[in-house]
Amino acid sequence: MPELAETYACVPSTERGRGILISGDPKSNKVLYTNGRSVIILDLNNPLNVAIYGEHAYPATVARFSPNGEWIASADVSGTVRIWGTHNDHVLKKEFKVLSGGIDDLQWSPDGMRIVASGDGKGKSLVRAFMWDSGTNVGEFDGHSRRVLSCSFKPTRPFRIVTCGEDFLVNFYEGPPFRFKLSHRDHSNFVNCVRFSPDGSKFITVSSDKKGIIFDGKSGEKIGELSSEDAHKGSIYAVSWSPDGKQVLTVSADKTAKVWEIFEDGNGKLKKTLTCSGSGGVDDMLVGCLWQNDHLVTVSLGGTISIFFASNLEKAPLQLSGHMKNVTSLAVLKSDPKCILSSSYDGLIVKWIQGVGYSGKLLRKENSQIKCFAAADEEIVTSGFDNKIWRISLHGDQCGDADSVDIGSQPKDLSLALLSPELALITTDSEVVMLRGTKVVSTINLGFAVTALAVAPDGSEAIIGGQDGKLHIYCITGDTLKEEAVLEKHRGALTVIRYSPDFSMFASGDANREAIVWDRVSREVKLKNMLYHTARINCLAWSPNSSLVATGSLDTCVIIYEVDKPASSRMTIKGAHLGGVYGLAFTDEYSVVSSGEDACVRVWKSTPQ
Repeated sequence: MPELAETYACVPSTERGRGILISGDPKSNKVLYTNGRSVIILDLNNPLNVAIYGEHAYPATVARFSPNGEWIASADVSGTVRIWGTHNDHVLKKEFKVLSGGIDDLQWSPDGMRIVASGDGKGKSLVRAFMWDSGTNVGEFDGHSRRVLSCSFKPTRPFRIVTCGEDFLVNFYEGPPFRFKLSHRDHSNFVNCVRFSPDGSKFITVSSDKKGIIFDGKSGEKIGELSSEDAHKGSIYAVSWSPDGKQVLTVSADKTAKVWEIFEDGNGKLKKTLTCSGSGGVDDMLVGCLWQNDHLVTVSLGGTISIFFASNLEKAPLQLSGHMKNVTSLAVLKSDPKCILSSSYDGLIVKWIQGVGYSGKLLRKENSQIKCFAAADEEIVTSGFDNKIWRISLHGDQCGDADSVDIGSQPKDLSLALLSPELALITTDSEVVMLRGTKVVSTINLGFAVTALAVAPDGSEAIIGGQDGKLHIYCITGDTLKEEAVLEKHRGALTVIRYSPDFSMFASGDANREAIVWDRVSREVKLKNMLYHTARINCLAWSPNSSLVATGSLDTCVIIYEVDKPASSRMTIKGAHLGGVYGLAFTDEYSVVSSGEDACVRVWKSTPQ
């Protein structure tokens, strides 16, 4: 059976104008963040060591380790909190419906017995504290009138809870059972984050009014603020204390992170400003941070995770990035099979190196959306939703010049002749456009609804699949297509067609969950009954020696078939990607790479039988 060898994780989901509250476990040096319905556990010491929890029914918003590191509580936009085990198979302990709206922050009590959660209550309570094993309430939280963005539990006795939110208020509660004690209105805008210092003596609030204010942890009185010299020039979205409680890290929409020294009297003085190299656009705004052991972690709006080192703040940060949205296509470069390119529809192309992981983004001059994506050795060809086909030359990690050609209607599928890549065929609703370079040499109306296409590597023939499940084989002569045969076997619209690398076979997959391998010369079925998916087949790939064919489907599975054996002796990877598999490629005979709706890329290794 294929085993999971590597996971290239997605990045945290972000939203413009809001902070995200990431957290971690100092003992194991892991961090938690969310993307879509997944909760990602990332090991800072080894970023390829990733675990993903996908049991939420709605998009997850926040996750926290319990104080002993054995449990994780994660919350989602429906107001549900799930408590599950950190290790072996993430077994579910409890599930509670806590608020009637989305949860923005949650914290464990230091003894691990209670959890406080805050968020949007849709007219009902905006904050709740409950026992972690029974879900019973421990207190009444009055005093907020709008969404509560953050809450914090005092890490030492006597216990206190502080909350802050969109009504500009910072509320202080004593307990348990918790009761309202006092409220502060020192901020003049949304209060985005509140955090107690590790010894519980102080807490700090940061706000969209660019200020940070420090309060006494026991009485809740204001004692000082972050110095207004060298202050942030934009909203401050998140704050995190150093383990010794003498410094804090803040991140802001002004694209900088700042380390402040906090004095005994409660005032803060700037120690260092950290800047990350980026594209210079809004994607560089910082929206989340975490200070854990020696690591200072910041997250930008574009999802890039930068890791600075507290022991040496001058050192350039380690940067990790990836996709935030559905990864719709994968390509492996022939010249360097360890190099994997993945693209998502929001226009991001990421380069990964097997065994190393993230190796940079390919920045195009025109960052348009991507629907179809193909790569030859020296160039990539993309099409989006604007009727244009782009040919972009590749120089190592950089994109060179880009040429575009408008084909007049929206491209549905695109295919390159790999041995002569200046020839490309593009299908639209019922037409095929032939390109040589960036010149449209012909547009041919086929008279049926086209859904999939493949061009032979030498550019001599093309196979076009229709909505009616028929495969039409055309001979390419000059700039015209001549129909040679029609193959009928599929019972649903064709979704993908691929030639084998040795050009002796081709495989096709349809929306009715069936795949078929055909012999190219005789045009007979070579492998039939490939009916083991339960939903539409999205993608298909051949191994380099043409002995294996892999299919990926909306049903989250990847199935690998051997061409010379019956289809029943298949290998199945169940649950390869939450939400469906959309991209597949082989890097060598035993490694298959998959990508999907969960924005992750995974490498699977099969042991030769």
